[in-house]
Amino acid sequence: MSLTDPIADMLTRLRNASRARHPEAAFPGSRQKVAILDILKREGYIAGYVVKDEEKKQSIQVKLKYAGREPVIRQLERVSKPGRRHYVNARDLKPVRNNMGIAIVSTSQGVMTGRKAKKLNIGGEVICRVW
Repeated sequence: MSLTDPIADMLTRLRNASRARHPEAAFPGSRQKVAILDILKREGYIAGYVVKDEEKKQSIQVKLKYAGREPVIRQLERVSKPGRRHYVNARDLKPVRNNMGIAIVSTSQGVMTGRKAKKLNIGGEVICRVW
């Protein structure tokens, strides 16, 4: 099976697993997914993740984080899609939910939060927003 948008698939699996209150979510791996998960872990949206290397395949298992019975991730929203890419300048990077969320941006210097990209004065492709 071929996926048109593997990042959207990962975000959907994370969203569905957290809403169903599952302790973990699993999906096929890639370097960009690992970079996004690094940011989610650093910002406190997930408890952790493990990358498993099997024969010619990589899979990722994410441990989800909850505040009591409520998931820490309220919403994951894909911004830039394969059919409609969304690029922004550093000055056009706006706060997500009055700084209660984050934007994840793919820049020439790697994947980072919107806040960090704005501080470094570099723009890029807005991958998703999380709050």
